[in-house]
Amino acid sequence: MIDDEGNQLGIMTPFDALKIAREKTLDLVEVSPTAQPPVCRIMDYGKYLYQQEKREREAKKHQHQIVVKEVKFRINVDDHDYETKKNHVLRFLAEGDKVKATIFFRGREMTRQMLGREILERLIKDIADKGIVEFRPRQEGNTLHLILAPPKTQAPAKPHTPKAEKSAAPRPPQPPPPTQQPQ
Repeated sequence: MIDDEGNQLGIMTPFDALKIAREKTLDLVEVSPTAQPPVCRIMDYGKYLYQQEKREREAKKHQHQIVVKEVKFRINVDDHDYETKKNHVLRFLAEGDKVKATIFFRGREMTRQMLGREILERLIKDIADKGIVEFRPRQEGNTLHLILAPPKTQAPAKPHTPKAEKSAAPRPPQPPPPTQQPQ
């Protein structure tokens, strides 16, 4: 038995423990039911639940939730469009999000699935050092998709330099002033 201040009261019957808890207008909570004998604590259970919920909410604030962004390609994508979409993929990966690259085949394009695979393989090759392939290109119905994830280790952040140091450029050394000689 542990009281509300953390002091051990020793082994006692449940009736006596409940009596002490009611005298203090607190709750009797079984902390460890599997221990021999079971461990109970006197506490304000409502306050305990509130503090625990508050800690969980605080921990959630500091979590980064990974979002899956989608970039859609076509099998007849132009080079400029491909580069633009590749840059979107790189930006999403730099922000820490996963990216799903999708190629949707319509009608007769289903006979040209190798073109779609080539586009996705080219994307994998182009972003090899900026992301990792979580799922290789796979076909589901008339869509071909692959999932990319940000690399496990991010590049180290740039060291912070104060603004005063940035604005002050080093000056070249000045020549010494001319000395006058008596005549």
